[in-house]
Amino acid sequence: MKLTVCGATGGTGQEVVRQALEAGHEVTAVVRDPARLPDGLTGVRVVTADVTDPRALRPAMEGGDAVISGLGPRSRRLARDGVTAPATRGILSALRVCGVRRLVAVSAAPVGPSPQGDPFLDRRITTPLIRRFLRDVYTDLEAMEEAVRGSGTDWTVMRPPRLLDRPRTGTYRLAVGGNVPAGRTIARSDLAHAILALLDDPATVGQVVGIAY
Repeated sequence: MKLTVCGATGGTGQEVVRQALEAGHEVTAVVRDPARLPDGLTGVRVVTADVTDPRALRPAMEGGDAVISGLGPRSRRLARDGVTAPATRGILSALRVCGVRRLVAVSAAPVGPSPQGDPFLDRRITTPLIRRFLRDVYTDLEAMEEAVRGSGTDWTVMRPPRLLDRPRTGTYRLAVGGNVPAGRTIARSDLAHAILALLDDPATVGQVVGIAY
């Protein structure tokens, strides 16, 4: 597949690019600063663009099969200004112009309601505290999800819990339509693995997909 990865210099984005290249996909990485891409990503096409500008994104998306967004605020201060939602609106505008339908976007588990089977401590204490402490981050992600749901694209929103920098295991739980009960962590490498695996899965189109160990 011909894939465009937005947020390619972030932790998840780098993993998506790396694993997509390993799997034989053609990858275009959209970045603000090419110097932040790690060495060794042989074969990746790099496009420098402001993701809020649909015109700047068009060269990265034209002729592609799918777009993967690993964008997210790098700090609470940036989240207050709104980062992910405006960027996603730019991506969606470019998708419509370029005729690309498939989109996978990364959100976060606390954005959604607690799933059935969640332990009492998680449901009543831990998750509400996290939502309150990072309220601006999740408000930004909620706005992003709303834009994606109303886009008319073949979208999937991934909702991971706390992300870890660990090697890929290939073993994790998925929940189509909601969050994973008692899901506390997932490695970025496994999140990237799941994203790529779900690209051509029709059961995940128009769905939120929770992922966790």
